[in-house]
Amino acid sequence: MSDPSAYTYPSPLAGYENAAPLPDERAEDGKSFRNPETGVLSSAYDKFIDPLENGRRGAFDIHVYYFQSNAEQTKYARELWERIRREFPELRIYTLWDKPVGPHPVAMFEVNLFTPAQFGAFIPWLAIWRGPLSALVHPNTSDKDDLSPGAREARNHTQRAIWMGERYPIDTGLFKRFG
Repeated sequence: MSDPSAYTYPSPLAGYENAAPLPDERAEDGKSFRNPETGVLSSAYDKFIDPLENGRRGAFDIHVYYFQSNAEQTKYARELWERIRREFPELRIYTLWDKPVGPHPVAMFEVNLFTPAQFGAFIPWLAIWRGPLSALVHPNTSDKDDLSPGAREARNHTQRAIWMGERYPIDTGLFKRFG
């Protein structure tokens, strides 16, 4: 995992500096809070926020890992790969690799997500259907920061990553070749 102290983080409250205080009133469940109604949904429902890619590359990559020497996992991975292609034909689904490739330590296949709706549908679906396999969900961010392309990829694959199942070590040394 990348060291979070190596990065800067803008305040999550940027743009809300002069907002009215939030109410302390609890909702009917007695645990959650009532939030002020604005009548407008966040734009994040329609378009990924900056610096996420909203173009051809897609905002998120999902790498589904399996141990290529494990016959049961290999069979499950092939079946899952086929199911995803049938159920989500609008997604970009890559080769089912039978060996480690790039920075990934075991066999895998990759799926790209392009919209918040695809993310909202596919990630919960994968949480149920990934079975014995692990998945790395990482963002693809644009160059709207001061990082080199290699440092950006390393951060996306580590500090900004989301894991389902067991975490695998990613060979971030490969990203140093990007600059």
